Amino acid sequence: MSRLLHRTGLVSPRLHIGLIVAVTFFALLVSAGLRATPGVLMMPLQANFGWDRATISFAAAIGILLYGLVGPFAAALMVSFGIRRTMLAGLALMSAATFASLWMSQPWHYILSWGVLSGIGSGAVASVLGAAVVNRWFATRQGLVMGLLSASTATGALIFLPLLAWLSRDGAWRPVVMAVSLACLALVPLVALLVPEHPGDIGTRRFGEQADSPPPAPPRQARNATLAIDVLLRAARKPMFWLLFGTFFVCGLTTNGLVGTHMIAFCGDHGIAPVAAAGLLSTMGFFDLFGTTASGWLTDRYNPRVLLTFYYGLRGLSLLALPFLSFDATSLAVFAVFYGLDWIATVPPTVKLANEAFGEQEAPIVFGWIQTGHQLGAACSAFGAGLIREHSGTYAPAFIAAGIIGVVAALVLMMTMRRGSGAGAAAAPA
Repeated sequence: MSRLLHRTGLVSPRLHIGLIVAVTFFALLVSAGLRATPGVLMMPLQANFGWDRATISFAAAIGILLYGLVGPFAAALMVSFGIRRTMLAGLALMSAATFASLWMSQPWHYILSWGVLSGIGSGAVASVLGAAVVNRWFATRQGLVMGLLSASTATGALIFLPLLAWLSRDGAWRPVVMAVSLACLALVPLVALLVPEHPGDIGTRRFGEQADSPPPAPPRQARNATLAIDVLLRAARKPMFWLLFGTFFVCGLTTNGLVGTHMIAFCGDHGIAPVAAAGLLSTMGFFDLFGTTASGWLTDRYNPRVLLTFYYGLRGLSLLALPFLSFDATSLAVFAVFYGLDWIATVPPTVKLANEAFGEQEAPIVFGWIQTGHQLGAACSAFGAGLIREHSGTYAPAFIAAGIIGVVAALVLMMTMRRGSGAGAAAAPA
């Protein structure tokens, strides 16, 4: 169908590349919105079923963990099975799993549908998808496009959370589930229609690629699981892999696992209604759209290690400050702006470092394994913060601990900077 649109002249190759980016953006947005939904469902499920927050947080943690663990295998599938087919399978599974949860009545039903199945589906439509699309369709401006696609994660919160919080008024949870399921299903025909596999399928080259450039390396022909594991074994021999894996663990621990899952409930402990708390998260998402896109622009021009040092340090300090705020409108608005600009800003420099260290052919799969570290951190904080709240009656220790870990990550990056090539120097513009 994509080739037919090109042949009929309805869509020029450059416009078609723009449409591919747009569809990928919305697929990532819906996937992120699904992963953020357990934060909205936490209090309604507790009210309707009597489940405690530790149980509900466990299901969220399982989904977050699988969201990351599936990533490298999804990247391998994109190489050998195809980007479009992997996207279609992931979106269909996300829609079916969330729709099936309408009939849940036991905690294990929630863990299976919103934890296991939706975690696998959303893992196929995660940051590794953005990395794969950028490498396959762009020879230049990769950082900028990756920043834009990464921002969709927070934009999912911007669009979904206020609506989902409104749907969950008076403790309702089924309208929330239906909205997410239908959003996933609506993207299936768009992906089928507008996303080809390779630039050559629509008679063009990668964006910015010169006519005399050598063709990209052919995809590896290997069994999918074997390819993902072989790439991991090669990558694990390099210290850069463990630096990126460890810092991305901190990224997940300080973002979607903690703030994305528990911020609405944390605000509820201070008397703030769910709709207002969701509005706070959407404000973070709005500012992250600019922060992460700007991070992509900066990544094309400056040393990514320097950028990561600033990002983790500022994020850690903001989380350390949060429990000591008065939780009035002004202090929360300042936090939302400051924290939101840095929400997912770490992704473009992390992807660039992965590309430089492992090559564009294997970098999406390596980034999938690095993303696993992100989701391990997110799963730890999603479950751990719920457990801390259940036993201590407050989220404050969880946020303080996350802030300290963020500052430590910045210090580690600072100490390794001298061993990085060109530390502190600006890179040439792409």
